[in-house]
Amino acid sequence: MTSATRRPQTPASTVPPRLIATDLDGTLLRDDHSVSQRTVAALAAAEEAGIEVFFVTGRPARWMDVVSDHVHGHGLAICGNGAAVVDLHGGAGNHRFVKVRELARENALDAVRLLREAAPGTVFAIEQTYGFYQEPSYPKMHMEIPDTLAPAEKLLAPDGPGADEPVLKILAFHHEIDPDDFLMTARLAIGDRAGVTRSSPSALLEISGPGVSKASTLALCCAERGISHEEVVAFGDMPNDVEMLTWAGTSYAMGNAHPDVIAAASGRTVANNEDGVAVVIERMLALS
Repeated sequence: MTSATRRPQTPASTVPPRLIATDLDGTLLRDDHSVSQRTVAALAAAEEAGIEVFFVTGRPARWMDVVSDHVHGHGLAICGNGAAVVDLHGGAGNHRFVKVRELARENALDAVRLLREAAPGTVFAIEQTYGFYQEPSYPKMHMEIPDTLAPAEKLLAPDGPGADEPVLKILAFHHEIDPDDFLMTARLAIGDRAGVTRSSPSALLEISGPGVSKASTLALCCAERGISHEEVVAFGDMPNDVEMLTWAGTSYAMGNAHPDVIAAASGRTVANNEDGVAVVIERMLALS
């Protein structure tokens, strides 16, 4: 059992919830990336009952338009696995960064070097606040055309493109290694120089600053609001959600969740395509 795994005897919180923290892909969103009308109604009902809603995702801020149309009171999103807190109220293309927890370039360069040595053939892309850069051999996996193609070492150099913008995370991909094995290899190789997780079913890793995670940034946001972890209900489906689900007083693994997520959560709901988040919120509000 890892330190991030909830002990089986640990009960879910019985404290009334004040905040819902939900992942997006594979959790709140259906597989076609839509938000169902049932889910929209459930989120609105939660806020009508005085419960804040946070979107907590590995997505960069520029990919948040998928939920911007559904922002009511829930205007804050934790993006990049905790690397940024973004206000969505401005609408598409006008998101405002409220908090940035960057990956220092020195740490980023160390992580690239160590992972290249541990897993030859790894290719990289760089996420910054407003820029996206990748190596020429990095596969086309994302929605946009990169701003620059160059080796990661040049992209992360002091005089590299976007040098005046914070690095939020590095994406590392391998064509051949099993995704869970790649995650373990990277964590062992990089150590405490950076945080490593994954949210994709493929061998795509996400590397953030030391101590930066969905859980740690959510904890900071809750502390600013006087909300305890016992008052948080969290939802997720992939390894990058494990720390958040363990931290929250009550947490749910989706029916489609990774085994590590099921082990970490205090409860389980149905799959994302069956509106598993809405199912729990509806039941929660009915009991309140």
